[in-house]
Amino acid sequence: MADSKMKMSSNLHIAMFPWLAFGHFIPYLHLSNKLAERGCRISFLLPKGVEAKLAKLNRFPNLIHFFPLTIPHVEGLPPGVETLSDIPISLQSHLCTAMDQTRDQVQAILGTIMPDFVFFDFSFWIPCLGRELGFKSVKYVIVCAALSVISLVPSEKMMIRGMKCEEMIKKNESSVKPAVEFGSGISFYERMHTAAEESDALAYRTCYEIEAPFVDHLTQHFSKPVLLTGPLLPEKAEAPLEEKWEKWLNKFQPGSVVFCAFGSQNMLQKDQFQELLFGFELSGLPFLAALSKPNDCSTIEEALPDGFEERVQERGLIYGGWVPQEQILNHPSVGCFVSHGGSSSIWESMASHCQIVLVPPSFDYDVHSMIMVEELKVAVEVKRQENGWISKESLSNAIVSVTSPESEVGLMIKSNHARWRKFLLDKDMQEAYVDTFIKNLHDLLH
Repeated sequence: MADSKMKMSSNLHIAMFPWLAFGHFIPYLHLSNKLAERGCRISFLLPKGVEAKLAKLNRFPNLIHFFPLTIPHVEGLPPGVETLSDIPISLQSHLCTAMDQTRDQVQAILGTIMPDFVFFDFSFWIPCLGRELGFKSVKYVIVCAALSVISLVPSEKMMIRGMKCEEMIKKNESSVKPAVEFGSGISFYERMHTAAEESDALAYRTCYEIEAPFVDHLTQHFSKPVLLTGPLLPEKAEAPLEEKWEKWLNKFQPGSVVFCAFGSQNMLQKDQFQELLFGFELSGLPFLAALSKPNDCSTIEEALPDGFEERVQERGLIYGGWVPQEQILNHPSVGCFVSHGGSSSIWESMASHCQIVLVPPSFDYDVHSMIMVEELKVAVEVKRQENGWISKESLSNAIVSVTSPESEVGLMIKSNHARWRKFLLDKDMQEAYVDTFIKNLHDLLH
């Protein structure tokens, strides 16, 4: 890697066009900030209504410029929809069609600004525009490289340091049906595979030290460069934690609070929602659960079990809105993080001191869990019943297994986590990854 003590300076012009979801906008903007820090110009294409929400995360407004897009209405979507957070997950295929229908707008913008590169993920037609307009296309993936291997190269039977991935491959083949449309009459597999095949390079938010076998496998299979940005951990928040969270968390002993967050798009049915709350109660520990209201309830309050609030009183707090996850994870009172295993949550949890309990809701998250639990051994996964149900006992047992001072599993996980945390927080490592990433981009132009 490049010497990170002298950051690489670059005059590259890079356009960003992520999938229409905040879980993609924000990691793309984190990368934009790192590139702009080294002098790169960034043109960020996004829906009109999103610009104001992301502006505060733009650390280099002189170099990172937003280009607003009008997201067209398509049949099946409510009026005014711009992002995945505006709709239930069941409508995301329609949103993908709407994104595809911005192609003329995107082409007009790119034809005017003439970037060196365009980074994209779901818009598989970007490489075609690149050949027309003369830019290089980079499929930038914010989830682990393992997911691409298992989902895009399903016929391959590979090993990861002795760990078989065949079970994940079989699960993917049974859960992802190629004929199911994901926007514009094509399947999700076709969309992702076409993007990978036709792009000039693949890029991942990961580290070679964590995913070397998968990165090597993708390089060989697609016969093109696979570039790594490193973990791209978010900058520490300058503002203090909001008083209402600080005041509540300060009531508890250091490392005693269980914090749970499943992301805004992961909505549970009421019975499963209540069972999870019973699990937190059964653990005997104080807890803060940031969960979306269940599909079949109009409010969080309506979803709470009878008598639950009276029983847990001050030691349990259920919240249905957005919470400052990274700041809460780093509060001294928080000692355990129960997570769905989304990509940003994985990195934030690894950078914290919290013990990690994973409850993956679908195949994508299962792969993240596989890496965390089986490969890195820094987390435990809550065991599901055969029908997918998570019992209160399973959740409570998983929490206790990592928080009990007498638990061998908890001690092992804590030791492994500390080692990986030290690696991920190494500033020289982080900066070297970004410098090498930019160098590799320059190499692609020649």
